[in-house]
Amino acid sequence: MVKEQIQARGVKDLRVLRAMRKIPREHFLDGASRERAYEDRPLSIGHGQTISQPYIVARMAELAGIGPDDKVLEVGAGSGYQTAVLAELGRKIYAVDIVPALCAHARKRLSELGIGNVEVECFDGSNGWPDHAPYDAILVAAGAPKVPVILLGQLAPGGRFVGPIGARDSQRLVRIVRRGDDFETEYDISVRFVDLTGRYGWGGRGPAQA
Repeated sequence: MVKEQIQARGVKDLRVLRAMRKIPREHFLDGASRERAYEDRPLSIGHGQTISQPYIVARMAELAGIGPDDKVLEVGAGSGYQTAVLAELGRKIYAVDIVPALCAHARKRLSELGIGNVEVECFDGSNGWPDHAPYDAILVAAGAPKVPVILLGQLAPGGRFVGPIGARDSQRLVRIVRRGDDFETEYDISVRFVDLTGRYGWGGRGPAQA
């Protein structure tokens, strides 16, 4: 999977590649989906949600540039697969999902693998998690029409935001770096994620978005 689906498509960060090799994707899937765990595609995890394809998980992690001392916020923990990959890269991962059943499953699966540098909670992650801010990196695993400004405000100086932004049926990965009071924006590959729900997602009523 790593050689043919990730390295061959340009992911070069050695720490990301090691993390992708170490974390068993099938551990975060149930039933028939386990047999398809190493296909390069998203797979259903129930509740209208999916586990991202391996290449996208690796690409987002690479764009985030997570160092071993970094504190990371993940919005949209899902089954916990990306959370586990991020836990191999950073010092502490704060993961949020809005679906209670997925939060419970993610906690269980992460615990079974002995991954202890994570904290998973269930609430509206489009608001971020202000209690633990600022973050060195924020990754959003759900598509939004615009970048929630509230998340950018929770970045540390030099912090990176990575997430899919655009229309419901087509987005692009966006990387935003905080430079003091300014933000540098870069656009990456085209993607298609499930909707970000909550106050700052689709149908939300949050204040201004970037």
